[in-house]
Amino acid sequence: MKRVLRITILVVIGVIFISTIVFLYMKSEEKPKIYKTEKPFITNIVKKTVATGSVVPRKEIEIKPTVSGIIDKIYVEAGKLIRKGDLIAKVTIIPDMLSLNNAESRLKQAEIKFQDVELVYKRQKELNEKGVIAKAEFQKNELDFISAKEEVEAAENNLQLIKEGALKKSGKTTNTLIRSTIDGMVLDVPVEEGNSVIESNTFNAGTTIAIVADMNDIIFKGKVDETEVGKIRQGMNLLLRIGAIENDTFYANLEYIAPKGVEENGAIQFEIKADVKLKEKQFIRAGYSANADIVLDRKDQVLAVKESLVDFEGDSAFVELETGPQTFKKINIKMGLSDGINVEVLEGLDTTSVLKAGILEEKEEKKENN
Repeated sequence: MKRVLRITILVVIGVIFISTIVFLYMKSEEKPKIYKTEKPFITNIVKKTVATGSVVPRKEIEIKPTVSGIIDKIYVEAGKLIRKGDLIAKVTIIPDMLSLNNAESRLKQAEIKFQDVELVYKRQKELNEKGVIAKAEFQKNELDFISAKEEVEAAENNLQLIKEGALKKSGKTTNTLIRSTIDGMVLDVPVEEGNSVIESNTFNAGTTIAIVADMNDIIFKGKVDETEVGKIRQGMNLLLRIGAIENDTFYANLEYIAPKGVEENGAIQFEIKADVKLKEKQFIRAGYSANADIVLDRKDQVLAVKESLVDFEGDSAFVELETGPQTFKKINIKMGLSDGINVEVLEGLDTTSVLKAGILEEKEEKKENN
């Protein structure tokens, strides 16, 4: 009995030992690698660069007063369409005390002179009618009288302009009424009624009363890096994507490239401008941020492969071509245009070629088997 039990235990131990050896052997044996494959395909390849910027009106005008004073009335608001000559605001003049004093003094002097000349003129006129004095002498007095009268009117108009910006003779206001200089839309009115404004002159830019722009003539204004500016030229087509307008694209034509770059964040940037082609009855707000794709080169319906499948050795490019089931051979190919994802194949492959595209993972393998 004891002998049978001993033999049984030895047999069990032996089976366990052999099973362990077999299991470890099978575990250590490498499974054959299975590779994914892909074929070349026909596609369009577009090489482009991206410029960031915004869309703005080509013509944006700041309306400024030609007199200093206080805003008495504003007749427009942002978003209103106006035409050239339309009234924007009215300014009440606050006259300069020195100019006002000089104008009043000039008027008084002109009135005093006129009174004196008028007395002489009336006296000489009576004498001329009686034939006492020569007609030539009277004409001289008459000319002095007319000149003195004109001087009074000029002094009165000057005083009226300084006080109210109006001509006494015509009764029409002049530069106190601020009018638009172009047709367009009012983008902003940065002042309010009661604000003081400064006139635009050679020493001061003046206070902006309103900003008016033609919203039918929009351009894209952006920046291009110095590494890309040499690849673009005027007349190129741009594809705009405006962040605030989803699922819509706009076309533009490059019309300006800055001859001088500006340093920004350690890199030299060149300004570009492009004419945006608006769709019919479409309105774009000024200042929208936008990205512009500039097409540097394009090839349609060409043979291509994914650039990730290409290996490089020096100046040569290689792919691994399947010559049999899971058997691959390195071959040299000639490449053309690349967009960073796909690359054009000029020589070495056709649409029937099968290329190695990486190891097939276990999950993918099970999926394919199912």
